[in-house]
Amino acid sequence: MTSFIIRQPRKPAEQYFYANYLMSTIVAVRKRDQICIAADSLTCFGDTKQSSRYEKSHDKIHTHGENRIGIVGSAAHQIVIESLLSDSSRDFAFSSRMAIFESFRQLHPILKDDYYLNPKDEDDDPYESTRIDALIINPDGLFAVFSLREVFEYTRFWAIGSGGDIALGAMFAMYDRLDSAEEIARIGVEAGAEFNNATALPLSCYSMKLTGTG
Repeated sequence: MTSFIIRQPRKPAEQYFYANYLMSTIVAVRKRDQICIAADSLTCFGDTKQSSRYEKSHDKIHTHGENRIGIVGSAAHQIVIESLLSDSSRDFAFSSRMAIFESFRQLHPILKDDYYLNPKDEDDDPYESTRIDALIINPDGLFAVFSLREVFEYTRFWAIGSGGDIALGAMFAMYDRLDSAEEIARIGVEAGAEFNNATALPLSCYSMKLTGTG
């Protein structure tokens, strides 16, 4: 039997930092032969918020080939990921759980050496942290990557960011009642925006067709 080590609950100060570090609500949903990713548009720096009215590049979802990638973490991640994905000399693949793991394993030293990532997160972490959580959709499926480069593939939906728990509850309530992946995703982000103070509308939303429904 495989066993997993679960991180201990964070202290109040750590919980405050972690919630602020992962500000945003990003969701992804697959339903029938459709898959969708959606994100809010608010950027926060401590107590200061920067809405889409002021920020031209407020879309938190990046495009790389057939992939749509939503990132939460430091606001600095957005331009770093833009830079990495625009470099055609680097070959990143996101078509499967293992391909994503290998891509992020290659990405980690690049982030440290070329972009000066500080990989320090928690003292008891077994590996260096990439300090990025991401949702990825493409015609092959719906995937999530977390800070220690853990990769999961989801068959229904998932959400990340400070409003992620709220979005998960909203999408769970509506998943079996609606046929549209996009409708469900929008409800998830809208719920995050309603109840999480680091999430705000308008949202961005992208859909595509799955190549398989198994």
